[in-house]
Amino acid sequence: MPSAVELYIINRFLNIEGMKVIDYRIIENIGIFVSLKNTSSETICQKCGKKTEFILHQNNFILIRDLPFGEYQVYLKVNRRLLQCSHCEKRFSEDLEFVRERRRHTKRFVNKIVEEVLNSDIKNVAKRNDVSEQEIETFLKDLGRELVEEKPRDLNKLGIDEIAVVKGQKNYYVVLVDLEKKKVIGLVEKRKEEKIIEYLKNWGEEILSNIKEVSIDLWKSYKSIAAQLMPQASVVVDRFHVMKQVTDELDAARRKIKRETEQIKNKSEKETILNGLKNSKYVLLKNQEDLNKSEQEKLKELQGVAPILTEMHALKEELRNLFESCKDWGNGLLTIADWLKGVSKYFPKSFGTIKRWIGEVIAYFDERTTQGVVEGINNKLKLIKRRGYGFRNFENFRLRSFLTWHFIS
Repeated sequence: MPSAVELYIINRFLNIEGMKVIDYRIIENIGIFVSLKNTSSETICQKCGKKTEFILHQNNFILIRDLPFGEYQVYLKVNRRLLQCSHCEKRFSEDLEFVRERRRHTKRFVNKIVEEVLNSDIKNVAKRNDVSEQEIETFLKDLGRELVEEKPRDLNKLGIDEIAVVKGQKNYYVVLVDLEKKKVIGLVEKRKEEKIIEYLKNWGEEILSNIKEVSIDLWKSYKSIAAQLMPQASVVVDRFHVMKQVTDELDAARRKIKRETEQIKNKSEKETILNGLKNSKYVLLKNQEDLNKSEQEKLKELQGVAPILTEMHALKEELRNLFESCKDWGNGLLTIADWLKGVSKYFPKSFGTIKRWIGEVIAYFDERTTQGVVEGINNKLKLIKRRGYGFRNFENFRLRSFLTWHFIS
């Protein structure tokens, strides 16, 4: 029989609340077998929900796999007793907090395996830990199902965006993000208003009514959804999406000038302009302060061959600096209004967009909320989508995504 000191050390090592080590054996080439006793004399009846001093009806000893100790596998021998409630007299199997119902692995062992799979693949993890691939798939589904069904807690700032299923096919997954906790809290298979509304309604009125800000891109359905389900929330258009539209329009102007220049018959004039436009794309799109010396020279060269582009670049920089410097929505409104006065001939599309979304654009200046967090998350989701590891359909992609952020957190 093991000594009291040995049992005490193993008990501290296992650290399973409500359980006491009463014996252990080491079997060479197999592992360590530890017998546990449940120390509780009361439990919650699974039938009537009352706290009860149970009546033991039947013993049911099971063997549960736990985290390894060094080179030894660890197995826990536990009595999952069949009890009878002293109130309703119904019988039920007692709940063991450290293992899921009808499972034979501790929750911490499952977490270890799943975390390894997220950074590797099922086949190698199974071989390394002496478990079957089928068992690992069960771990993934059990834990993933809990996370997918779990509702967000203390959600104040919601970010809504999308990622392309296959680039260029206009088919998107909608991504819901807790901007403060920087984690995925929802994925919707279709970017359709009714599907997103259905998903959000499942969170319940209590959660939706506590959301203070909703950060979106320039898709009007997101605005409509926020107004319908979260009327108390401030809707904020992400400043980077606004700037992207401006830079896209600037680049479109550059390409248009290049096409028009290629039609010029005067060879000398055409070559001068084309040389000036050569390698100018990123000079125009980069932030002014990030330009190196040669890029600054290129910008000056553009002034001589395509002054409209340097004017548009200056307006783009003015708007970017405006987003950086304005400290409140009132000042932001006045400054943006001034900026809009002279841009319609250069940026007609952006001019119209900002006018239509002016309330949501200036809402940025209250809390300076952006979707920078969402963009970072989207990049990780794209990596998950590319890696696959056998997760090919949407449900499996959502499962892997929730598991990834569960372990990041």
